[in-house]
Amino acid sequence: MASIGQIVEQTSGSEALTRARQRAALVPDCMVEARRIANTVIAGWHGRRKRGIGENFWQFRPYAEGESLSRIDWRRSARDDHMYVRDREWEAAHTVWLWADMSPSMMYKSSYGNVSKESRALVLMLALAEILARSGERIGCPGIMEPVSARNAAERLATAVIHAPLTSGLPETQMIRGVSDIVLIGDFLDDPDSIMARIAPLARRGLRGHVVEIADPAEENFPYTGRTEFTDPETGQKLVSGRAEGLRDEYRRAYLSRRDNLGEALRRLGWSFVHHRTDQLASQALVAVHMYLSGTPPHVGKGGAA
Repeated sequence: MASIGQIVEQTSGSEALTRARQRAALVPDCMVEARRIANTVIAGWHGRRKRGIGENFWQFRPYAEGESLSRIDWRRSARDDHMYVRDREWEAAHTVWLWADMSPSMMYKSSYGNVSKESRALVLMLALAEILARSGERIGCPGIMEPVSARNAAERLATAVIHAPLTSGLPETQMIRGVSDIVLIGDFLDDPDSIMARIAPLARRGLRGHVVEIADPAEENFPYTGRTEFTDPETGQKLVSGRAEGLRDEYRRAYLSRRDNLGEALRRLGWSFVHHRTDQLASQALVAVHMYLSGTPPHVGKGGAA
């Protein structure tokens, strides 16, 4: 007779195998969708370039308070009553680490969302990889793929994700060295303090971070009424409410407070924060994150950058 420990181990192994197969089946479709969205976004930019540390002139833009006065182009500024900075085109190769949460909570999809949170996170990660690879950037994924500089970096990342071990929580980042950007995509439903305890050391190491929160509309709006059973996908714990609508106001306050606290803590570190719902176009979040990576933050808008 098998012991309880053996039964649990067998069950856990079976669940892990099922989960791995589900992810393997999901990634190819996400790669197709990511490439479609990347092509759409790139076409909309009309060959948009990125400002940075290169030698070639790119554009004039208004001077922003706090910038070095040495960057002002006085000849251009003399033409009117405004001061302008001469931007140069980015030419140096850069390393961008991309990571998507694939823990059980990301599998959630309500009837109000277009896709699961996991599917949207993978699409955004792969679309970013596609766009950045075309710009000559080096793309890596913490714990899954070392940085590569290649036009097929998105395909290589997709293959690495399929064969990656199942993990939960934020990624291990010991392999990240030097100044680079990291994009973290997930639902970030844990306590903001515990999340920041993992993220703050990355900022102190000089990483420029960008966090994308993926939410299902039902998680934000709490549309449930009557007797409802809620199950934690991470622990399996259940909560039964006789009148779920009675929890709505308190739940929404707690949910939105968690988001506000996380976003504010990230901004204090100098990191960007974008919240995105699965009933919105993936291109909205993609454009917002890419603009942060390019050094041109988007305007704050509903369901977009924050």
